[in-house]
Amino acid sequence: MNVFIKTYGCQMNERDSEAIAGMLTKEGCQIVDHESKADVLIFNTCSVREQAERKAIGKVGFMKKLKKDNPNLVIGIMGCMAQNHGEELLKTLSHVDFVIGTGQLHKLPEVLTSILEERSQLALLDEGCEVLTSMGSHYKMPDSKPCQAFIAVTRGCNRFCSYCIVPHVRGREISREINDVVEEAKELVSSGVKEIMLLGQNVAAYGLNGDTKPPPKGTSPFADLLKELNEIDGLVRIRFTSPYPSYFNDKLIDAMATLSKVCHNVHLPLQSGSDRILKKMNRQYTAEKYLEIANKMKQRIPDITFSTDVIVGFPGETEEDFIKTRDIMNNVGFDNAFIFKYSPREGTPAAIMEDQVQQEDKERRNQLLLQDLEERTAEHNENLVGTVQEVLVEGPSRRNAERWSGKTSTAKVVMFPPDEETERGKLVKVKINRCTPVSLFGDLI
Repeated sequence: MNVFIKTYGCQMNERDSEAIAGMLTKEGCQIVDHESKADVLIFNTCSVREQAERKAIGKVGFMKKLKKDNPNLVIGIMGCMAQNHGEELLKTLSHVDFVIGTGQLHKLPEVLTSILEERSQLALLDEGCEVLTSMGSHYKMPDSKPCQAFIAVTRGCNRFCSYCIVPHVRGREISREINDVVEEAKELVSSGVKEIMLLGQNVAAYGLNGDTKPPPKGTSPFADLLKELNEIDGLVRIRFTSPYPSYFNDKLIDAMATLSKVCHNVHLPLQSGSDRILKKMNRQYTAEKYLEIANKMKQRIPDITFSTDVIVGFPGETEEDFIKTRDIMNNVGFDNAFIFKYSPREGTPAAIMEDQVQQEDKERRNQLLLQDLEERTAEHNENLVGTVQEVLVEGPSRRNAERWSGKTSTAKVVMFPPDEETERGKLVKVKINRCTPVSLFGDLI
């Protein structure tokens, strides 16, 4: 049976798609690269932004013609949009055979068996913790030798930010056992993986059993996990995303500073630099506290780089609020930022707040932050010209096959001409001789 999987949304969705691909190939299925080759079409969807939902619904709707030409074709929707809209999708998209919510993804193989036997629509939408421990499969393309892999260590979120639908579609926060994560990492390393990315909606809350309070002083189960992973022979680098700022206590910062394999780059979502807006967002920190955490990391890890998430145009955001956001972004000096224009998500408190910001103000503020980001990253990259950087080789550049690319520990993209010994997963030294705001260019030494 040939299966085509289309993924929308975040890295957690990418990891879920890879896991189900691994499960299905173990059952004898083959993953194909185009819907025209498939017996089963699976759309792994996102609900965090309205645009992502519209794209997915449009794509699935277009598959109605394929179903008409091939009545035996099986079409399914899984992920956040499936959890959000549930059985309503089976009514509005009558050619869809099944929807599976985020808590039941591990049951996909038996769902497909049921659909093929009974040919009736099916919806599985219950929450459950089994999905986290049952989704450890990994899928490798034939003849591929991936040097990087995702590992989901937590699932769900208990923060309930007022703009965010994730707790409603991903469920409550749960964590895997530390031994389970370490064993999965060891298995990946034995297959050639050199770098792992730990995933979770609030990955730094790992091991806290859903407690919304930051860990007590001197404790951090996530730091303990990093220490265990750092001991794995053959593993070169450890990254993680996405943490909540308040969980960066001294123990976690010390782990990042002292563990040799933990990369010196952190994604630290800001969302706003205005305390008034942060309170409306239900982000339980202040701009001052955020800066305190970022500055402490800079002191302990001098070469650290930061990326972030920011929302412009949140309900009630004034020009003064926006200026505070712009100031703190320049203060921290983010090397990358995902800047979003606020869009209401049905079912969240922010969607019914008064003082919705005009679209033209959102656009203008968005462009200003993007301009700041480009200028800032250009300056940061220019400062690295003439330096030697250690790079984990990822493979040929997509734009120019004569160059290979990789990343530094600080997540800088580096392009360089390969030599006969260049291979994926190898650490190399590159002398940087020029740059753009996006990439560094150099030669092997």
